Amino acid sequence: MESYAHHKSAFDRDGFVQVNSFLPPEEFGILADNVARYIRDVVPTLPDGASFYQEQDKPETLKQLQEMGKHDGFFGEYCSDARWKSLAETLIGEPARTPQCEWFNKPPNTVHPTPPHQDNYYFKLKPCNVASVWVAIDPIDEENGCLRYSPGSHLKGVRPHGLTDVLGFSQGITDYGSEDEEREAPLRLNPGDALIHHGWTIHRADPNTSTTRHRQAFAMVFEGVSCVPDEEARKEYSETLKGQHTEFGIETK
Repeated sequence: MESYAHHKSAFDRDGFVQVNSFLPPEEFGILADNVARYIRDVVPTLPDGASFYQEQDKPETLKQLQEMGKHDGFFGEYCSDARWKSLAETLIGEPARTPQCEWFNKPPNTVHPTPPHQDNYYFKLKPCNVASVWVAIDPIDEENGCLRYSPGSHLKGVRPHGLTDVLGFSQGITDYGSEDEEREAPLRLNPGDALIHHGWTIHRADPNTSTTRHRQAFAMVFEGVSCVPDEEARKEYSETLKGQHTEFGIETK
């Protein structure tokens, strides 16, 4: 299997790295086919909180799927895929585990920004030895809402976050301004390319302004074995999340 050690210095410096052609064509085809199957056959059976829509009564606005491995055997096994694990552990520098896999989409003809945020503000892990591996399913560029990173932001600590009105991204950075945007690096991807970012790396994405193109990506979060959850912070965040879901009409347990 390919070694990813040559990417570690850039990851440590910038807080993110792009790995082109991360998934070979055959492996990418298997993943993409199963994502399509999951959306077609499994999504209609999911409980509230496992799938998010831009508009709840419009299936074509499906925007996010969580904990896919809990609801489907293929994705339950895919969470232990050796290629993904090797990449994440090389960048983290220690053995890692992944709780679940996710899917993200920006449907065409919908206003769906991703607010600037730091993932570990959601995860509440100490230490933040965490990497998110994000693989493009569609061609992704500025038109359909590519990810934009703030280089080196993972080295500067946590920024203040507050509630947003974006379902699936309950917290966004409250003091993100024009100076931050000037430092952004927009990343264009082809299907099968990967982006990997640190848990404190600031990132965001614009809405999809295309009228015909989706912006699909499949992701897994890898937690180093040294990470432990801040249970008190998680409990507080969970209550905030339930309140937001209630506002969007989603029942959660």
